[in-house]
Amino acid sequence: MRHLIILVILILTSTSIQAQQDRISFDLKKGEILDILLVIRAPDKEDSYTRYRQTAFPVAFEYSFELMSVLSSSELLLGTLSPKTFILGKWDNITKRETFLEDIVGRVPDFHQQRREIFTYFSLTYYEMPMDLTITFDESKYNVATALWSKDEEAYTDFMEKWTKDIAEAGGKVIVKLEGGSSPTGYYYNPDTFYIVEWDSETQFQAFAQENPMSKYEELKNIHQFSIE
Repeated sequence: MRHLIILVILILTSTSIQAQQDRISFDLKKGEILDILLVIRAPDKEDSYTRYRQTAFPVAFEYSFELMSVLSSSELLLGTLSPKTFILGKWDNITKRETFLEDIVGRVPDFHQQRREIFTYFSLTYYEMPMDLTITFDESKYNVATALWSKDEEAYTDFMEKWTKDIAEAGGKVIVKLEGGSSPTGYYYNPDTFYIVEWDSETQFQAFAQENPMSKYEELKNIHQFSIE
């Protein structure tokens, strides 16, 4: 009996550890800046990437940049662009973020050239946090990123209210909703709203998508949607 109890404890402990390993959390404070980068790396550029890390990264760190997570884009769902990597980073405040953009070429003259050589695609949107925010990804779930561009502000507000309600009723959970972003020149990717929605499974998401196809929403000018893991 004692051995059985020990075995049950070990199983429960192992399950708990696995559950914690599946969940990744990031804390952002009011006023901090969240970067969202979508990139595609060019093949066979390891030497160039090493130089990029050695020259550009130290300047970014000096201006408070912190790499939060590097995730994969596993499947393009809507749109024409399929980024391979989804990166989250943060900065202390808007001043440091934008001063870095102003100063980096003076510090690393070929900064943009290095990026063009290393990445076949590189887009960036950054958001100033209006309040404290914790972002939690459960990697055992099916996570979908959706970028939305609107046609009409008033109609779009009504759309978002209905769409998020439909998501909740279908069992989805909005874990990130971002608005008011900025994109530097040359790295434009600035949707009106950027969502990440957690679904229990791909099957659950596909059932929702079939019942609520994005093509039916006339309020939208453009959509980009992909799964992340």
